[in-house]
Amino acid sequence: MVPISAIEHWVYCPRQCALIHCDGVWSDNAHTVRGTRAHRRVDSGQHRHERGRQVLRAVPLWSEELGISGRADAVEMAGGEVWPVEYKGGTRHGAAADLQLCAQALCLEEMLDVTIPHGYVWYGGPRRRLRVELGEELRRELRDVVGQIRAQLLASALPPAPNDARCSECQLRHHCLPELSSDPHRVTRYLEDVVFRCAT
Repeated sequence: MVPISAIEHWVYCPRQCALIHCDGVWSDNAHTVRGTRAHRRVDSGQHRHERGRQVLRAVPLWSEELGISGRADAVEMAGGEVWPVEYKGGTRHGAAADLQLCAQALCLEEMLDVTIPHGYVWYGGPRRRLRVELGEELRRELRDVVGQIRAQLLASALPPAPNDARCSECQLRHHCLPELSSDPHRVTRYLEDVVFRCAT
């Protein structure tokens, strides 16, 4: 089963995804702490009635068809309709949140035998909630990403580091060592130097 949380990590960086979900490496930085704080309310699991809709929090999800599992920050219901809500502490960066939301919706569709045409992502930075249309193109992209993550998990291999602007914001920078690992010749020279020093 592919964790739904792995989708965001994969979209940000496949190497980060492998470090977290294959090697079990984790470290916090300002971004992850902000995200944890933003999730305090949704992680409480407290369900309530808000503004004419039922809001369920920390809802377990799975899809046998896609082979994914995880948890929705919130699932809202009103007038016979159901939709997931994903909470992010900062601002919008690419399509990662949309893909996570789509994964949650497909799980709910399978679990509840409903159709979910849209969901919402709440961003803590601007404190705004954006509607996301869950069309066929997004669903195809999600299936493709899940397939790539599954292949990576089965291979248990670390892809090379991108060593680009993403690395300076990554909480796993000190585990990843992008400057070293992005250059295979440098790795070889480092290992040869270590072996030489150990032999002498």
